[in-house]
Amino acid sequence: MRAAFYTQKGSAKEVLQVGDVETPSPGPGEVRIRIAASGVNPSDVKKRQGMDLEFPQIIPHSDGAGEIDAVGNGVDETRIGERVWTINGQWQRPFGTAAEFISLPSKLAVSLPDGTDAAAGACLGIPVLTAYRALTIDGDVSGQTILVAGGAGAVGHYAVQIAKLHGAEVIATVSSPEKAAHASAGGADHNIDYKRENVGERVQEITGGRGVDRIIEVDIAANAGLFPEVLRPGGTAVIYGSSNPMAEIPVLWCFRNDITFRFFIMYQLTDEVRGAAAAAINELLTAGSLQHAVAQSYPLNEIAQAHEAVESGQVMGNVVVEV
Repeated sequence: MRAAFYTQKGSAKEVLQVGDVETPSPGPGEVRIRIAASGVNPSDVKKRQGMDLEFPQIIPHSDGAGEIDAVGNGVDETRIGERVWTINGQWQRPFGTAAEFISLPSKLAVSLPDGTDAAAGACLGIPVLTAYRALTIDGDVSGQTILVAGGAGAVGHYAVQIAKLHGAEVIATVSSPEKAAHASAGGADHNIDYKRENVGERVQEITGGRGVDRIIEVDIAANAGLFPEVLRPGGTAVIYGSSNPMAEIPVLWCFRNDITFRFFIMYQLTDEVRGAAAAAINELLTAGSLQHAVAQSYPLNEIAQAHEAVESGQVMGNVVVEV
């Protein structure tokens, strides 16, 4: 089969190759998926740039969508022909979705509802699951005011939408007028351009001096210092990302204000939590409740350009590789 792969870490153009590799066969409890579209996420880029090579050869990307064409022992043959989206395609595994085929445990291949195309399906595994978990990690958010950091990003855009669908008022931080328009299209009630406005002052103005109930945080290392300016006493910070492995947190203020921190990583959700989230996401897809922003699409042989687009940080929406 044709696949993109790398055997050493480095820049996209230096290390990413496209060629023929062995076609996988589904093992017990697995399905094989003929991939139509593969999603590129920041985590895929970071893995390629990291210090340690996890496996001798890596086919990147965890997210993808396609059709099951074979099943292993223990999997109902009626799944053959089913359109699916993938979860954890390259998590702790050498071979991800940037290939014509991938074999995965059956539970990580989720039925893709009719009406959702493969490109949109390739955006679900990391961006939508992360956004959904961040909004539902500890209960109902209806009636809350929520600050979504990076509201025009891949996760942030879905977090804005899901928060609104759950009855919250949403404030999004953005870095340009174009990104403000993108966040507003997703349903953000207010946008704060952090490059041009004082985020703390604007949040206090919007909330009447109360602060937000919850922050959905993409980068705690960069933004934790803002928490005392934007988060109400008794509020919650839900963290799914950081630009640095260490973060300076205003601990004394957190003690005095009874602040709750919720950290999670989408890859390590339990089967029960992941399954419930995937089912809820499929309900939203079936109802046509989610907007998908596939900003750029590349053929497999231009995967290096796809990675560079994600690295640039300038893309509003998701980057997809068509296989």
